[in-house]
Amino acid sequence: MDGNSKDEEVFISEPPQKTVQLKDEEKLQMLKKKKKERRRTKSTSSYVEEGDENRERGNWSGKLDFILSCLSFAVGLGNVWRFPYQCYKNGGGAFLFPFVFMLGLTGIPMFFLESSFGQYAQCGVITIWNCCPLFRGIGIGMMLVSFFVAIYYNVIISWTFYYFFSSFTSKLPWAECGNVWNTENCRVRTASDPGHTNCTSFNGTWYNSICYTRDSPEYENITALAKYSLNDTSPSDEYFHRHVLHISSSIDNLGGIRWPIAGYLLLSWVLVGICLIKGIKSSGRAVYFTSTFPYVVLTILLIKALTLPGASDGLLYFITPKWEKLLQPTIWADAAVQIFFSLAPGWGGLICLSSYNKFKNNCLRDAFIVSIGDILTSVFAGLVIFSIIGYMANDLNVDIDKVANEGPGLAFIVYPEVVTKLPVAPLWSMMFFLMLITLGLGTQFAILNTVHTTLMDLFPNKFRSGLRPTLLLIILCIVLFLLGLPCCTEGGMYVLTLLDNYSASYSVLIIALTECLVLAWVYGYDRFKKDIYQMLEKKIGVYWFVMWKFITPIALVVISLFTFIQFKRSRYDNYEFPVWAEVIGWMISFTSVASIPAAAIFLLSTKDKDKTFLQRVRNLTKPTDDWGEDIPTVSPVRKRHKSSEQKETKF
Repeated sequence: MDGNSKDEEVFISEPPQKTVQLKDEEKLQMLKKKKKERRRTKSTSSYVEEGDENRERGNWSGKLDFILSCLSFAVGLGNVWRFPYQCYKNGGGAFLFPFVFMLGLTGIPMFFLESSFGQYAQCGVITIWNCCPLFRGIGIGMMLVSFFVAIYYNVIISWTFYYFFSSFTSKLPWAECGNVWNTENCRVRTASDPGHTNCTSFNGTWYNSICYTRDSPEYENITALAKYSLNDTSPSDEYFHRHVLHISSSIDNLGGIRWPIAGYLLLSWVLVGICLIKGIKSSGRAVYFTSTFPYVVLTILLIKALTLPGASDGLLYFITPKWEKLLQPTIWADAAVQIFFSLAPGWGGLICLSSYNKFKNNCLRDAFIVSIGDILTSVFAGLVIFSIIGYMANDLNVDIDKVANEGPGLAFIVYPEVVTKLPVAPLWSMMFFLMLITLGLGTQFAILNTVHTTLMDLFPNKFRSGLRPTLLLIILCIVLFLLGLPCCTEGGMYVLTLLDNYSASYSVLIIALTECLVLAWVYGYDRFKKDIYQMLEKKIGVYWFVMWKFITPIALVVISLFTFIQFKRSRYDNYEFPVWAEVIGWMISFTSVASIPAAAIFLLSTKDKDKTFLQRVRNLTKPTDDWGEDIPTVSPVRKRHKSSEQKETKF
């Protein structure tokens, strides 16, 4: 009897405790559900419009907005001044073969990985790592990369504004010497007389259209003058360095601020701020111009260039393959680096842009469209640039390799010199630099949007409602403008070169490699594949399994190693940067990469202190409770999927 009554007492006392516990849990779940419904049905953000699927963040107004924004992000200044030079350097048309090969090996896989990841999660580059909180530092690193690049990228755009407005004249200011900024070494380059070739074949010296042989009494003096003339500089070179930049002797001597450049930098940031004032709603409209206008200008320039003498020589130089180059490992590494930095995975831009897609958008199709569009644009730009270079080489009667150049030198020295030889030169100059402005702004939209979106998603209560997104945008533009002022000094070119060499080079490779490994191996390919299936409603092929888990990570490791092996001290022209400047550069790169282990160490030391180290690691490599619950049309499915996957997770 005593035992039965004891059992009865236990039977009577336990159910009420369970009932109370269940009621509390149900009440908590109902409160969470109501909170979510309020957030979904009513948005206080000025960036959200009626019809948007995501009521908290908003969506692109149309499918084309996303594709054009990605094209503007991918097709930047590098397509105009870096890709053509890489073709020239690596065997002309032969470079296209490894270029396309590396597109399939690293370019498209990384583009699809980031775009599908962002579209599924619908959040910025830090909060997106709620799928695997231990690696939240990857998102911090991405945001830092975009932040560093945003500092100096608009400075390059400010130079293009300088040239654009300087073109509103009857005669371009860099057409001739004799200006206050020119030196005694300034010489207008003219075509070499055919007699030059005959003269040098007899070991003579060609000077001022006269051949001086060893028998000539003036031979020694003229030879000395000819050697001195090797230091001659073109008017366009002196205009850029001595008038636009007022360039100093070294990075140790920054000098004063070049206020015209600072003014154009302010103009650049005002334009970027205006175009992003309504978030993706306004930038999505702006890219219809910034992404299409460059193609109009490139087409016009190509048509004009093809009518010029020597253009065919430049084209042949560009497209004629030197197949023996394919046996050199450098051509494959250069192709991989060019693809990687053109599509820009690891910057966070692709994740942020795709996070505004509607959940059922076909991101696989978009990945192929943008990737192929980027490579075609690069080739198209190469045709234009080498047609122009061929004309200039013909006009000067020199080899093409004496004219070919890369980087800012091509855009601000070589091309300005070419247009001075064309009829109606100011018109061609205005068109070219307006094209560079639109290319630069399109890329800067995505870069700044990455930082802006990330901060809004990280602190939604502070920055999502009312006019706060706009206020945050204005603050970012002001801060980045002020940080860019050192690049507007007389030594600003050295600062910009240092930032360009280290902000998005080594660090981006490591960030992208870590991202690929974490999604494929820690978050898990199977789980990621199911996420994509929910969006596309079709299974992806084994190609992506092989790429994401094996081939692409291996390729990124090889590219990283090759990049480190080929490391060279930073230089600008003949100036080599001092050690202290190199240290600062490496610190910039290290800051982005160090955020990955730093965030992991911080989380492991602050979360679940009562649990063992392995338990903390296991918990921090599983999705958080709020992962995958922001899309109302699919959240129940995603939640069930997430719950079942968490049960299967093994460490």
